[in-house]
Amino acid sequence: MTSVVTIKDVKTIVTQPAGSRLVIVKIITSEPGLYGVGCATFTQRFSTVKVAVDEYLKPLLVGRDVDRIEELWQLSMVNSYWRNGPVLNNAISGVDQALWDIKGKRAGMPVYQLLGGKCREAAACYSHATATPSLQETLDNIRALTEEGYRYIRLQLGGYGGPDSSKPRPEGAAEGAYFDPRSYVRSHVKLFEQVRQELGDEIELLHDIHERLVPIDAVGFAKEMEQFRLFFLEDPLAPEDISWFQNIRQQCATPIAMGELFNNPLEWQPLIEGRLIDFIRMHVSQMGGITPAHKVASFAHMYGVRTAWHGPGDTSPVGHAANLHLDVWAPNFGIQEWCRFGDVMYDLFPGLPEVRGGYMYPNDSPGLGIDIDEALAARFPCTHQVDTWTQARLPDGSPSRP
Repeated sequence: MTSVVTIKDVKTIVTQPAGSRLVIVKIITSEPGLYGVGCATFTQRFSTVKVAVDEYLKPLLVGRDVDRIEELWQLSMVNSYWRNGPVLNNAISGVDQALWDIKGKRAGMPVYQLLGGKCREAAACYSHATATPSLQETLDNIRALTEEGYRYIRLQLGGYGGPDSSKPRPEGAAEGAYFDPRSYVRSHVKLFEQVRQELGDEIELLHDIHERLVPIDAVGFAKEMEQFRLFFLEDPLAPEDISWFQNIRQQCATPIAMGELFNNPLEWQPLIEGRLIDFIRMHVSQMGGITPAHKVASFAHMYGVRTAWHGPGDTSPVGHAANLHLDVWAPNFGIQEWCRFGDVMYDLFPGLPEVRGGYMYPNDSPGLGIDIDEALAARFPCTHQVDTWTQARLPDGSPSRP
């Protein structure tokens, strides 16, 4: 009979090698040399997540059986009584991914094998054309990405919401990331019109509203964008406005992706059941890890909804590895966001997935197939700072959604 392997220690590693503040959970087991890593990154509140892991989850988990992933997930979620918030979800995700990493290592298999095996050899990725107000630079960026093999490209003109500081402000208005929603709509309709005219229909185009429009303007924008045959329009509405998805569906056939801000199953469940979205796009760390992501992907498959997990630079490489294992397994995989990490990240996270010709490939190592160089991570300490891009403001100076 195989002896029980237990959790001996839970460590939290915070590091900031390339701007984003990353949080990695490392679970050390009672079996010498056996450990797992998981992503708990909440870059705007990294130290709060660290406290949640170190002071609350660690005492709960030490001494427990590492194989009982489902039980430990359920226990961790309800142990604080209040649940389904971003800090706790991220903390639990780090633990959950690390436990899947350990289970794969114990089995001698990659995590995708534990989920049911591959449906594909690699995951098609989309990349971002560099945000710029210049159409010619945008076209050049798109062409450069297509030469690298990318067929799916997300376009943003001037960053999220198309920041616009040219509009007059009231005297004494606070500083912030100013933008004009009406100008944003006009400029992006013009951008996509010109890109289609210049580059044709073979490139799959995506765009992220980032919840910056009021619902009725989001409905109108989705309707206007239908003519450009997007692969998807991302996050047109904030989580508190999900009842408006019915209006979008009634008005147009623009494919919709949604979910990176979702915390609670009641946010994504009705959208999938109602076939009101086409892609689920949750942040796997935000929703609690591989355990709930696997269930949601299977649930979405029954309704013809595809996966498109959140994958920006503030998802750690460990989180990207977790996404990839879900991607190559899921029968309803759609697309994977890819942030194009620099060399330092490959040094810091051995086993970081590689993208070639627009496809992300897993390795055959057991578990998640990725690790962290703790000595190198310590050379990039996290700094507390107030993010400016989340301080969005309308032309009159009033706060808006980031």
